[in-house]
Amino acid sequence: MDVRDSHCKACHGTGMLADDEGWQYKCSVCRGAGFINEETSNARIMEVDENNRLLD
Repeated sequence: MDVRDSHCKACHGTGMLADDEGWQYKCSVCRGAGFINEETSNARIMEVDENNRLLD
């Protein structure tokens, strides 16, 4: 697999995401690593509110 293909598509390899208000948080897809190993990654279903913000 190419290194470019293993970068997280949600955070573009940065490990951080930002909401519409500018708050930054660790990427929930790659868990802040910036890349994904598809063989070992687990998808988990998360709850969101009416504004699509994650409920922790």
